Amino acid sequence: MPNMRLDELLAELQVRLNAVLATRDRVHALLDAVVAVGSDLDLETMLRRIVETATDLVDASYGAMGVVGEERTLLQFIPVGLSEEEIARIEHWPHGLGLLGLLIKDARPLRMGRISDHPESYGFPPGHPPMGTFLGVPIRVRDEVFGNLYLTEKRGGGEFDEEDEAIVIALATAAGVAVENARLYEETRRRETRLRASTEITTSLLSGAEPHEVLRMLATSARRMTGADVATVLLPDASGAALRVAVAEGEDGDDLRGIPFPLGDSAVGDVFTRGESRVETGVPDAGRPDEPALLVPLGAAPSVRGVLALFKRPGRLPFTGADVEMLEDFSGHAAVALELAEARRDAERLGLLEDRDRIAKDLHDVVIQRLFAVAMTLMGAVRLIQRPEAAGRVQHAIDELDETIRQIRSTIFALQVPHEPDSPSLRARVVDLVENARGHLGFMPGLRMEGRLDHEVPDAVADHLLAVLREAMSNVVRHAKASRAEVSVEVADGALTLVVEDDGVGVGAGGRRSGLRNLEDRAAQLDGTLEVETPVTGGTRLRWRVPV
Repeated sequence: MPNMRLDELLAELQVRLNAVLATRDRVHALLDAVVAVGSDLDLETMLRRIVETATDLVDASYGAMGVVGEERTLLQFIPVGLSEEEIARIEHWPHGLGLLGLLIKDARPLRMGRISDHPESYGFPPGHPPMGTFLGVPIRVRDEVFGNLYLTEKRGGGEFDEEDEAIVIALATAAGVAVENARLYEETRRRETRLRASTEITTSLLSGAEPHEVLRMLATSARRMTGADVATVLLPDASGAALRVAVAEGEDGDDLRGIPFPLGDSAVGDVFTRGESRVETGVPDAGRPDEPALLVPLGAAPSVRGVLALFKRPGRLPFTGADVEMLEDFSGHAAVALELAEARRDAERLGLLEDRDRIAKDLHDVVIQRLFAVAMTLMGAVRLIQRPEAAGRVQHAIDELDETIRQIRSTIFALQVPHEPDSPSLRARVVDLVENARGHLGFMPGLRMEGRLDHEVPDAVADHLLAVLREAMSNVVRHAKASRAEVSVEVADGALTLVVEDDGVGVGAGGRRSGLRNLEDRAAQLDGTLEVETPVTGGTRLRWRVPV
């Protein structure tokens, strides 16, 4: 009998020693888990590591982290233990209803032997695998509930016990500290990135960088600061009634190009009109109904210059209030820098225009007057020259002076018109048309422009002029077989006159005249005339004249 009692005591001691060893191992595992959780400062990576560690500590088959949003719903759901096939069968992730919602409303640990026995057991999406045992523990960051740890299906068929609950509570406490550290680190990193980006953008703008390049830099910096997958800058289009993407950075950003966002009927347009930022769960009119979005105005109302729109992939953490504050500050600095750069460019442009105007006045008041005086002197001297050859040479010099005066006047008119690269003047477009014909003709046509073309020719008449000139040069290329061509465009006495002359074969009696009929119709629409004749020297002279 004493030997039997001793065997029982030794067996009980063995059981207790095994329990102590198991507890020691779990404590060591918990300490290792706390160190592992706190070793990474990337928030999204850390959240997944917390779930994986919790499932390992309590031998759970499935685990998940639910991040709680401002409206007490799940903003993000991070599952662990599900296969790709199981994930594909789930229609959508839980929104925080039923049992999961109970943990959100009452942030206390919850442990059950069978989920289906609880009265709040509903809200699982279609396709979700069946689960029995359950352990839920909140994760707090100071006094705020950041999210909840959900653990189900303890391996071996048993239930989660008090020791499992205590271990997960300890892990959740350490996780809350790690989340807070990650947030502080992320905030510091983003503030540093924002200051660096603001400095780069301001320096680039004030040093004369192209606005498009600066907007691209703005989108890239905003994407880096918020961790967004796509960043775009939208600006008003030519009509002023809609916004369009001017710059897109990130994957699939180019898919937004060309999509109009009406100012009065879209989230983007509302942000532009009101000058207030918005955080959206999706932007359907951008073709992104399930992607978290952040829309920030560039500037303050009523001087908003555009909208900075950022998107994340579905399932990622949505944009936070800290993101909004940071982007508003950043975009405000960028808008001020754009305003200063535009003012600087306007000042430079004004200085350039003043220089052009001064040069034009000097040409008109000094150069032309002196050339005219020389021409008048030579004209008086022609009558005193006895030899016809000498008189002819002097007359030729007078004609050349007259032509030089006309060319200088044309240059004066061109100097007095501001030239915009994206909106070329009528003179520039005429020059382009004539120069483009050079490759087809094999020689450079002569060109003379007189009068205030860019001031006195309305846009509608200018469009007709360019169409007529294009058709006339096309006829010279295709039919004239010319070795010389001259183009003259003149505005004088309230009329615009275009003359295109060549030394080719002329207009045949039976030739096609559909092109000439189009030119006649254009002249008739403007109450003008079209004359086509063959000069004595041969070739063709086309004269198109309309009032302005």
